[in-house]
Amino acid sequence: MRFWAGVGAIFCFLSVGLGAFAAHALEDVLTAYGRQVWQTGIQYHQLHGLALVSLGFLPLSDRVRPRVGSLWAAGIVIFSGSLYLLAVSGIRWLGAITPIGGICFLVGWAMLAVDLFRRRETQ
Repeated sequence: MRFWAGVGAIFCFLSVGLGAFAAHALEDVLTAYGRQVWQTGIQYHQLHGLALVSLGFLPLSDRVRPRVGSLWAAGIVIFSGSLYLLAVSGIRWLGAITPIGGICFLVGWAMLAVDLFRRRETQ
């Protein structure tokens, strides 16, 4: 159960490091648009890292927990990762990949809600 809490902690660690990296090492490299894109990546990265931490402690079914965790982890890599690459490279087509990560986030949240409501009704 606590596996996902550990994964979330690692993602949170990385989001803080990447935020600091952009603020200092990329300060003169990123355009205003690039800084905004990077910040959006950091925001979703950290939010879902914290969500993964909580996933380790929520009363979920053994079937749903790894699916939600995998979806959120994939979402961080795809959504935030594509935004980080877009911010530093300026390659606009990378923005077409970002919604795939967003869908991973959404499906994970929906699965979490359904499982929590089902568990509430059976208890």
